[in-house]
Amino acid sequence: MSSTTSLRPRGSSRELPTELPPQAGRAAAGIAIVLVAQLMIVLDATVVNVALPRIDADLGFGPASLSWVLNAYTLAFGGLLLLGGRLGDVFGRRRAFELGLAVFTVASALGGLAQTPGQLVATRALQGVGAALAAPSVLALLTTSAPDDAARNRAFALFGAVSSGGASIGLLLGGLLTDVGSWRWTLFINVPLGLAVLLLVGRFVDETPRRPGRFDLVGAASATIGAVSLVWALIGAPEHGWGSARTVGGFVVGAALLLLLARTETRHPHPMVQPHLVRSRRRAGALAAMALVIGANLSMFFLVVQYVQVVLGYGPLMSGVAFLPFSLGIFAMSRFTPWLIAQVGPRAMLMAGTAALTVGYAWLSAADASGTYLGAVFGPMLIAGLATGLVFMPITVTVLAGVELEHAGSASGLLQTTQQLGSAVGVAVIVSVYAAGAVPGQFVPGLQAAFLTSAGFAALALLVATAVLRTPRTDVEPAVLDPEPEAVAEAA
Repeated sequence: MSSTTSLRPRGSSRELPTELPPQAGRAAAGIAIVLVAQLMIVLDATVVNVALPRIDADLGFGPASLSWVLNAYTLAFGGLLLLGGRLGDVFGRRRAFELGLAVFTVASALGGLAQTPGQLVATRALQGVGAALAAPSVLALLTTSAPDDAARNRAFALFGAVSSGGASIGLLLGGLLTDVGSWRWTLFINVPLGLAVLLLVGRFVDETPRRPGRFDLVGAASATIGAVSLVWALIGAPEHGWGSARTVGGFVVGAALLLLLARTETRHPHPMVQPHLVRSRRRAGALAAMALVIGANLSMFFLVVQYVQVVLGYGPLMSGVAFLPFSLGIFAMSRFTPWLIAQVGPRAMLMAGTAALTVGYAWLSAADASGTYLGAVFGPMLIAGLATGLVFMPITVTVLAGVELEHAGSASGLLQTTQQLGSAVGVAVIVSVYAAGAVPGQFVPGLQAAFLTSAGFAALALLVATAVLRTPRTDVEPAVLDPEPEAVAEAA
């Protein structure tokens, strides 16, 4: 991120550029290629959701083990993200991106060919490993590929739209592929996309410099195993109970290893996680807001998918179509967020977006057995999509503001680790709340409390944005968080 961009007084005149920056076409192609890979990684967390009944019928999982089709991916992805970010810093981010995407593509092909439950779960875990290697480099490559600050903010807006809208796109694509073909195509679809990205990325995306130094083995092991332990405990909490030995043991091991990580990182000359990245109050607040927003959204996906199938009687394809208001809201808002961030700043956008999310999830809590799609689902989902599109970009740029280019991979890995932990916590808490009010043989009982809990997550994110992110505008990183309004508007 350039440090030479200065703040220009509001209302001042400037001559608009008449020519594109050098290599603008190549940079735009590189950004598009990287975003395609990001879409693959994000939508894979949900693309198999609507296909789960067909997978169960074909491979004979059983109700107790079917959730591992989803959990194996989340566990590997969330547990290895910090390691993936550090590998990108040390060995080059394009190299780490290519390696991770290659693993992800091969695992997708093997998953589509799986003949037993064990084979499918193993390939889903391998997909998570590949995603964890590739994902932390995405934001860093977007940052280094953009030719100027306006293009960088535009890339961040698109990254936010892809990352937050990919989950609902995954449901739509998964429903379409399952209805017209087979659940196996929810995995096979990644193969041609992955091969195309791997063939083109070297041509349009430059490698980043390697960061010399020793690799922090203790930090790598403690970060990876600690994160895996926490995600594993969170995933199993709804089934085994929050007070079970399994859940408590996972939390204890995870917390102990993360404490070891914190102690190691303050002493190692080349740490896995730069201590200054988590000492910033604004960055920590943005990460907390991200975890809360993602947790609320993923719990909404989990419950609404079942509501439209069980209560409204939708099939796989129509279940995916039902999420279009959420996706379209995100992509529509992404057209305005680069301009908005220059006009009002990230904090105001976060406050408005999280307040709207709170309203949307409170509205969803009114869904009942006599509800209709237009009356109970459409409005809240549209609000949630617009609000999510409003908050994602300011969170991203706040986390990356002031980060040296050589640490961008680690910062990106930290952001995406927060997303995975937030989704795991959100789903675990919401499922536990729902189960506490559930009635055997009925789906609706428990919904109100569950969606009100999601609204509570969004309200907590609003409190964080209000209290923690309060910073004088002169302290905001100008190159990222306060670009000149005309440049941003033109990029958008």
